Formats: sequence, C-alpha cells, structure tokens
Amino acid sequence: MAETGSPYTRDLDKTQANHTPLSPLSFLARAAFVFPDRTAIVHGTRRTSYQDFYARARQLASALAARGIGKNDTVTVMLSNTPPMLEAHYGVPMTGAVLHSLNTRLDATVLAFQLDHAESKVVITDREFAPVMKEALALATVKPLVIDYDDPEFPQDGERLGSQDYEAFLTSGDPDYAWSLPEDEWDAISLNYTSGTTGNPKGVVYHHRGAYLLAQANILTASMAKHPVYLWTLPMFHCNGWCFPWSISIVAGTHVCLRQVRPKPIWDALADEGVTHLCGAPVVMTTLLNAPEADKRDLAGRVVEFFTAAAPPPEAVLAAMKEAGFNVTHLYGLTEVYGPAVVNEWKDEWNARPAEEQATLKARQGVRYVALDGLSVRDPMTMEPVPADGNTLGEVMFRGNVVMKGYLKNREATDEAFAGGWFHSGDLGVLHPDGYIQLKDRSKDIIISGGENISSIEVEDALFRHPDVVAAAVVARPDEKWGETPCAFVELRPGAEVSAKEITDFCRERLAHFKVPRHVIFTELPKTSTGKIQKYVLREMARES
Repeated sequence: MAETGSPYTRDLDKTQANHTPLSPLSFLARAAFVFPDRTAIVHGTRRTSYQDFYARARQLASALAARGIGKNDTVTVMLSNTPPMLEAHYGVPMTGAVLHSLNTRLDATVLAFQLDHAESKVVITDREFAPVMKEALALATVKPLVIDYDDPEFPQDGERLGSQDYEAFLTSGDPDYAWSLPEDEWDAISLNYTSGTTGNPKGVVYHHRGAYLLAQANILTASMAKHPVYLWTLPMFHCNGWCFPWSISIVAGTHVCLRQVRPKPIWDALADEGVTHLCGAPVVMTTLLNAPEADKRDLAGRVVEFFTAAAPPPEAVLAAMKEAGFNVTHLYGLTEVYGPAVVNEWKDEWNARPAEEQATLKARQGVRYVALDGLSVRDPMTMEPVPADGNTLGEVMFRGNVVMKGYLKNREATDEAFAGGWFHSGDLGVLHPDGYIQLKDRSKDIIISGGENISSIEVEDALFRHPDVVAAAVVARPDEKWGETPCAFVELRPGAEVSAKEITDFCRERLAHFKVPRHVIFTELPKTSTGKIQKYVLREMARES
C-alpha cells in the first residue's frame, strides 16, 4: 500500500536526538560547564562559583532523593533571599519534585493551610522563622522532614525545629548526582500561593516549559548582556523571584543575596558589587531615595536598571530615580503568569517628549513579553475585544505558554480563570491606539458612585502629584446618598504638614468633581511582604471611619 500523508509528517518523528523537554535546570548545567570559576552567588563575605553552585544543587537533589523524594512530591522552603533558596530552585526540581516557597510574612494558620494543601514532604526553614514555623508545623496535619538552615553570614538565634541541619544534609548528598530533565516539560516545577485576602489562598502550579520561556524572556526584556550582577531586593518567594533565579544562569551572572531590604545594605551592594540590575515594588524605590545621605553611595556614573511592578511610579519618583542613576522599567503580571509577562517597552523617540508626557507613557503597563502569545482587553461577558480607544474599559486577559497549569486541587477556580480560552486576570484596563494596555483598576477596586465608575488608580495618580505625598491609596467608602464615594489614605513626607482640605482642593484641580475623595485619612499604608498595599485592610478602615 502506498504511503499517505504529507512528506513533512512522514518519517520525521521526535527522537532523543532531536527533542528534549524544555527546563530551566539546563541553564545552570551549562553555566557551570562554560564558566566554572565565575562567581555565581555573593552572600556577605562568601563567594560561590558556578562550579560549586551546581555541585551544591546536585548534592541537595541527591540528599532529597535518598529520603525518597521524587516526581510530584512537594518540598517546601521558608527562606530569605539566601544561597539555599537559589540552590532549592535547581536541586528540588532535579529530583522531579515541586518547589513550594512560603511567604515569610504570613501567619501560622495560613502557613499550616499551605503545608497541608501542598502535602509537603520536606520543609527547609531558616532559624529566623522558627517561632511562626513551629506553630505552623504544630497546626498542620502533615508531618514533613524538617531541615533547619543556620545562616553562617547572619546567624539567627531561633530554635532548631528539625532533626537535620541544612549543611549536614547537603554533605550527605552526591555533588556528581546524575539528575535528569523532566520526562515532560509540562511537569510541575513549582507551586506558588496567591495572597488569599478573601478565603484560603489558591495554589498556582508552574511547569518546566513556562519557567524556561519566562526566564529567557526576562533576559531579553532586561537586555542583559553576559555576566550581569543582579541584586535580590525582590523576594524569591514571590512568583519564584519572577523566575530570575533561573534567568541569571542563562548569562552566567552573579546573584547578590540580600537577607533584608534595608537602605545601607542596598546602597553598599550597588557600589561595592557593581550591581547592574534589580527588581522590586515601588516601596524599594522609596527605600533607595529616602535613605539617609550617609548611607547613599556614588555609582560612578553607572546606570542601574530597575524593574518595578504594581502601581505605576509617580512622575516625581521617576525623575528622582533617574537623577540617582537608575533607569526604571514598568512591568506587569500576576502569580498566574509566572510574574511579569507585560512590559512598558520604551521607544527611543519618546525621549524627546516633555517630562510629564514621558511619565504618562511610563505609567502604562505596556505590551506582551516575547514569551507570551496573547494579551488582550476584552468584555468578560461577550469575550469580544474592546476598541483600541484608550477609554473603553475591559478585563485584561492572557494566553500562552507562560500561563499557569492551573490551581492545585481546584478545578472550579481553574475552569473559571480559563473561561473562553483566555486567562482572566481580574484587572480592568483600556487598550490604547498604539496597542499598549493600561490598568484602570482591579474589578473589585472600581468605585461606583451614583452610577458612575471611578478608577481608584486615576485618583491615586492625582494624589501622587502632590509634592508632599509619599504614598496613597484610594478605596470605596459606603455612602447613603451615592452608594460609594472615594476615600483616600495618604502617607506624607516626614515633617510635612498638609490638611485634608488641601488634598481635596489639589485633587479638584485635576479630577472631575465626583472623583475627588470625600474623605482623606493620613496614615502609614499597610503593605504586603512584596510591597503591595493591602486595600482590603483599608476598606475595613474606611467603613469604620
């Protein structure tokens, strides 16, 4: 019988010779082979080469495998931005297991929920977090193997919770452990929980393919040349540090660990280690700019790339960062898309625009990452795209290889998130004529006053323009007449004296009357461990005011 089908499908199969599952684990193996003596990690006075980084990751994998850890087992870590956290990003998935990073600011009840929901088999915990982890482990139903990490550079006095010390545990492993790539690039590599401000958090599952692609996209987006020096101001527990633990190996760069985000250690690292890149929420910019003059260091004319997400930086902050030697790039994403998947791709011709117009352009979230297949603003009911007019509100949606596998043990939430073939972000935005998207609010943060929709972000932008305002957040406050009205929470610069009337008068000059805050509360804004403002706390405060 004659052969049928296209010649492009006949006798052209996937084989070991021409197909390998994509995994970011391969990045470290290559870096160690090509640049074995290159400094991979700086932590205090310690320097670790790529050869030793790779060996320690394999030792961790070997030691875990010897305890029976294998494919789809969960290994949980409660660690700061220290070397073991980087080692876990490679060593854990080298066994086929799934890395679950705990948010170090959470309370014991939430931590216990995550341990049980993830069915954690092993927990590696820093002694700094011993009090809360002791309580969490007592509350949890699972009884994992507990390994204590005692930071030799910054010793902690927390009690030991487990039967194993991290360094001793590593010593039991083989530095030449013969790990293997995943059988399928769709295999899970990590588990990250959403904030869970209403009900229990959801477990977001990443796969090897998505981590590989997002890690590469970070390098392209950041225009990272060979051997960058990356400062860890972004928590690695947050979306696996936006996948940068894997990204940096691609270009054999140096990770500069930072146990705590404090002004002096940041400035010292910037100057002494020659830092080229760092990421963080806007609060990190505030930390840099408001540092005591004695702590600030001269960057010797270098321009440091700073990538920020969350709220767009105010014009005054952008100007101050530029003056201090930083080029700020605005990113946008969610836990469900491996961190940043949208970038405000800056165009050279925009440099000739007035400063205020440049700030307006920088405030937009931007266009899709190279690793993202689709980015759209759509009507969530009809699933039709909104017109690119910069005004019509819709829900921001994602599609592609850097969208999560789904929510762990939560089919209903996964199906809802993927309805219509797109991931629904819950963020409301507009599409500009040039194809750039701009967020206007979270769907739950839109204020509906007298039937009119008010974007809290728009009101916050106006507040940020006030010279004495350091931080601001706007939420809905119940109102008998209007249903809801804007309530502004404002943080002032130290020593500033500004009245509520001055704030509302300032806003009235820049906003439609119905958008001006009816109430202004001066207070320090509550923030998450990643620097995001906790609006659910502010809503409660607004209701009680």
